[in-house]
Amino acid sequence: MGEINHFEYGWITPALSYALSVLGSALGLVCAGRIRTATGAGQRAWWGLLAAWALGGTAIWAMHFMAMLGFAVSGTRIRYDVPLTAASTAIAVGAVGIGLAIVGTGRLGATRLLAGGFFTGAGVAAMHYTGMAAMRLDGSLGYDPLRVALSVVIALVAATVALWLAMTVRRGLAIIASALVMGVAVNGMHFTGMSALSVHLHETRGGTSGTEVSGLLVPIVLAVVFGVVGLVYALLAAPSDDDRAGAAYVSARLDGATPPAEAGPAPDPVGLRARSAPEQSAPDPVGLRARSTLAQPGAQFPSRRSTDPRR
Repeated sequence: MGEINHFEYGWITPALSYALSVLGSALGLVCAGRIRTATGAGQRAWWGLLAAWALGGTAIWAMHFMAMLGFAVSGTRIRYDVPLTAASTAIAVGAVGIGLAIVGTGRLGATRLLAGGFFTGAGVAAMHYTGMAAMRLDGSLGYDPLRVALSVVIALVAATVALWLAMTVRRGLAIIASALVMGVAVNGMHFTGMSALSVHLHETRGGTSGTEVSGLLVPIVLAVVFGVVGLVYALLAAPSDDDRAGAAYVSARLDGATPPAEAGPAPDPVGLRARSAPEQSAPDPVGLRARSTLAQPGAQFPSRRSTDPRR
């Protein structure tokens, strides 16, 4: 039985893996929030792809292999099968993409949410154990069925909650809080699955095929860096609501139309406003209006002789 050490470099690898999962979750939540506000199918597909890469590629897959940097087994060196490692990446991104496609189209209900969470959670668990199967060492791997089942349940619940947050969370502080929670869930699933592992070393040690983890470190770091930079650039380059309003204003100016913000009162084509104005005059209970009329210059007072009935 080989002695397993999950934290060969101390707190560095779990801290970095948690930071990657939080960063990927935050970017994924922001990108997923753009899916429902997108105006066309092309935009929805674009934001769905970016969200799938952020959640599946960064928050899940990159986090997994960052944590695996601190994994060691006494008495043997660990190598990785590159094709299986690449397949685990495709599984993670594809599973999240399917889940987002299920919950991101149509009205979000319990059925859609559970279906999306099932596909995504199953994909996350498949990614984890595919990545574990990619390990090459002088021994055989064994798993505790109960802990494996527990890790799968955690993956299903975490994926369902993540999709619900992706479709409902919009504000900045809520996104940060949700990303922190999702980071705990993703790391919890990973280390629960790792705790189910046992290694039985072979009596005769032979050479193992594959690539050492140090050889995979540079490609993984580059993929994470370029992926994160690309996601941030896409978010910054995307037009905001203010940008759309400004574009509509400029378009209205160029077309010769009056922008909505400068539109005046409604037109009065038949002069109803002018006709109704005299009819709304204030009452004159003591005859002030008549007196003011006589007081005007040029007004003639009536003759007393002509108005006296005695004459």
